[in-house]
Amino acid sequence: MDHPTIEKRARDKRQPPQLQKYEALRKSFSWAQVEKELDWVPGGGLNIAHECIDRHCEGKRGDVTAMVWVGKNGEEERYTYEQMRVEINKCANALTSLGMRKGDRVFVFLDRLPETYFTILGTLKAGGVVGPLFSAFGPDPVRDRLQDSGATILVTTPELRKRIAAILPQCAELQHIVIVNKLGRSKEPLVQGDVPYDALVAKASAEFTATTTRDDYSIMHYTSGTTGKPKGAVHRHNSVLQQYVTGKWCLDLRPDDIYWCTADPGWVTGTSYGMIAPWSNGVTQLVYEGGFKATVWYELIAKYKVTVWYTAPTAIRMMMKIGVEAAKRRDTKSLRFIASVGEPLNPEGIFFGQEAFDLPFHDNWWQTETGGIMVANYAEAPIKPGSMGRPIPGVEVAIVDDKGKTVSPGTVGNLAVKPGWPSMFQTYWRNEAMYKSKFKDGWYITGDRAHMDADGYFWFVGRADDVINTAGHLVGPFEVESALVEHPAVAEAGVIGKPDPIAMEVVKAFVSLREGYEPTEELRRELLRFARGKLSAGVAPREIDFLPSLPKTRSGKIMRRLLKARELGLPEGDTSTLEED
Repeated sequence: MDHPTIEKRARDKRQPPQLQKYEALRKSFSWAQVEKELDWVPGGGLNIAHECIDRHCEGKRGDVTAMVWVGKNGEEERYTYEQMRVEINKCANALTSLGMRKGDRVFVFLDRLPETYFTILGTLKAGGVVGPLFSAFGPDPVRDRLQDSGATILVTTPELRKRIAAILPQCAELQHIVIVNKLGRSKEPLVQGDVPYDALVAKASAEFTATTTRDDYSIMHYTSGTTGKPKGAVHRHNSVLQQYVTGKWCLDLRPDDIYWCTADPGWVTGTSYGMIAPWSNGVTQLVYEGGFKATVWYELIAKYKVTVWYTAPTAIRMMMKIGVEAAKRRDTKSLRFIASVGEPLNPEGIFFGQEAFDLPFHDNWWQTETGGIMVANYAEAPIKPGSMGRPIPGVEVAIVDDKGKTVSPGTVGNLAVKPGWPSMFQTYWRNEAMYKSKFKDGWYITGDRAHMDADGYFWFVGRADDVINTAGHLVGPFEVESALVEHPAVAEAGVIGKPDPIAMEVVKAFVSLREGYEPTEELRRELLRFARGKLSAGVAPREIDFLPSLPKTRSGKIMRRLLKARELGLPEGDTSTLEED
């Protein structure tokens, strides 16, 4: 299938795209143009919650539906922009009443509930720094993030609180636990000292004026690395500039859209494009509490007349697995633009979109540290299947060698970005040295390997490190290895990403045992359960192999590269630093 065919069939479904004349815009664009489209707050400040919600109320769109929430049991709640403003203001006042001050960290460990969105935006309205946590996390990832951030308030549900109860006493700076018992679903008694969300916000004022500046910290998302604990990438309120305009350019959002981003708020996509981009663009957003099931998703698109859909390659591959006909049996004709993010989308996924929805999926690239989309396939341009697309206006992206020099088209190198884009992360929390190490020779080095073709389209090649991309979530091997070695049977653990047709990669672990333990199938199952209990099903290893010893360098570092090469039957490369037996 050639590119013009993809372009034509996509255009048949659309109004004129929000981004037109790409090359001309790249040459003339300045971020000052976008600044004029936002509202700002009195005194020239900038606040994400204000730009997402209040400005629409002031602009006479307060009665427009902002959120349609569909619960896991089929419940439905709707909130206009004005109702969202009231709930967010109440939450901001409630958190302030607990002693939260500007810059304090509030962590949110919730499923996709309306209160999740009220709390995140309420924290931002009040000047706090919000840390969203993925609701599937086990106790250890939650403890590590609460401890490192110095969070003073945790907002969670009775069920999730019970899961992490053992680690809470280890979080010395935590002062308040606020409990959201949605629709009274849980019959668990309130733990002494905890604060019920409903009672807290019921007595709070519905008015709150934001006082943040563009440079105040806003959101921190933890991102995994190959060594050490996950690092808290901290963003600022200025990020709304980029999230707002890329919502228009890259997702083609307009105020009359019904938009659905399937990402969990615990991941950066779920905040940048599950809250900030859509609501700053004034759309009606569908929020679905339940998990993935292709037929249910299709029914939601049909029932709520979703027009713009942003999802992940893993979900697309799972949809492909059950076939095109399952999609065709539902009325998805409301869709006019569909996009994908989290990992590279293979060409088959794009062609599946054409067959199933008469629309191609538009891939784009960004990461936790960039805070917003950096490279995209746009509505106005042909898609090159397998490509990430071209850089957004206002950012400079290049392929550079290890010395920071740009390389010629077609040459594989480091994907790099010139610092200074609006949604750029500002630091790694309490780890400035690691932050500075990401910048070299005037570039932010993303950790991805890629090449650029003669037309300026970028093509992903792979990670430059050992970070595992499983179902769009980056998993640091060190975090998994650390959990495994806590088991009394495990002496050492090495973790790799193993290719998988659905999740792109799955986590595979290799362990060597302590004396007195034998490698049995029963022990393997025990270790798998142990890891899931400490981490989560998505982060824990899917497979474990036993080895008498793990390959290490002479300095004692486990050679994950060698484990991966041996697992996949690839050349082992340079083994000169391998520890001698």
